[in-house]
Amino acid sequence: MGLSIRSLAAASALLFATGAAFAQDILVGYQLPLTGTQSQYGEVFRNAAAMQLEKFNAAGGVAGHKVQIVYEDSKSDPKEAVNIARKFVDDKRIVAVLGDFASGPSMAAGEVYGKEGMPQLSQTASHPDFLKVSTWQFRNITTQAQEGPFNAKWLRDDGIKTVAVIGLQNDWGLSATGEFTKAFEALGGKVTSTELFNPGTRDFKAILTKVVQAKPDAIYFAMFYEEGALILQQARQLNVTAKLYSASPFYAPKLIELAGPAAEGVLLSTTFVADNPSPLVSGFVAEYKKRYNGEPNQFAAQAYDAVGILLDAIKRVGPTATRAQIRDALAATTNYPGVTGVTTFDKITREPNKTLAKLQIKGGKFVIAQ
Repeated sequence: MGLSIRSLAAASALLFATGAAFAQDILVGYQLPLTGTQSQYGEVFRNAAAMQLEKFNAAGGVAGHKVQIVYEDSKSDPKEAVNIARKFVDDKRIVAVLGDFASGPSMAAGEVYGKEGMPQLSQTASHPDFLKVSTWQFRNITTQAQEGPFNAKWLRDDGIKTVAVIGLQNDWGLSATGEFTKAFEALGGKVTSTELFNPGTRDFKAILTKVVQAKPDAIYFAMFYEEGALILQQARQLNVTAKLYSASPFYAPKLIELAGPAAEGVLLSTTFVADNPSPLVSGFVAEYKKRYNGEPNQFAAQAYDAVGILLDAIKRVGPTATRAQIRDALAATTNYPGVTGVTTFDKITREPNKTLAKLQIKGGKFVIAQ
């Protein structure tokens, strides 16, 4: 009888252990700027991630296992990003990583992830060399190697012959200005001047005064909305008459809020259009507004899709997925239906295939450019 009781106890313990293992959460790391000068981007990333994760877990997660996200504040600092990468790599429960925001921290962390075998999916690292760090890196945003030529052709099709370029002096800004300039000149256009400024700059009047001396047909901005709002206001104060074009980071409701009437007429490209009538997009926009009392920008949409793409890859592999298996599942992503469009990773380059839209700020709103 005693042996039977011991056997029953052992069997019960085994069943309990199995049940506990089945209920164990799957952990994903997310490195993003939650403090510092770029914390506003980390905030919308976390908002969008929470929405996507809640929906995924409510639908059953990964064969009954919930996925949880572990957030770490990179401050958009490459050194901090490397420290976080080492922390995530050492935590064997973490099977994949999202982030970072800027290309610099993303690439610095990627060196660690590539060496240690951790899949990394960034929603916004658009530097052309990001995917060259290792085969463990992925992104779901267009690069400046695609957006620059797209915008250059747009300007030339609009009859723009000369353009001044003003850009942010960091990895992303140098890539954005360089790719646009190369494409514009290849199409027969002339770049009258290129001016770079350091992050945090607030006075652009000297730069604007300098570039308009050559009387360019247009000015192309390669920067984010904070500096963008300031430079637009100062351009209007100086009565700049050149047409104004921008790269995709201008697509943020906050730009119009901060710049006011000075934003009127600006032309820009983007992968996300909040007014898209697609049920997928309209549902996302409505839910985001309800939760966070504001319209989602391109960065929120990019994060929402990045989280969705990674969760989809984990689900396809299953609850016992290894980092290597998730990496391979990400590489096999085909026709993922996201709010920024359908995403398929190229089998060789791992670049996402995306479609860009042309927008204009008109009547205080982003509308499809005619």
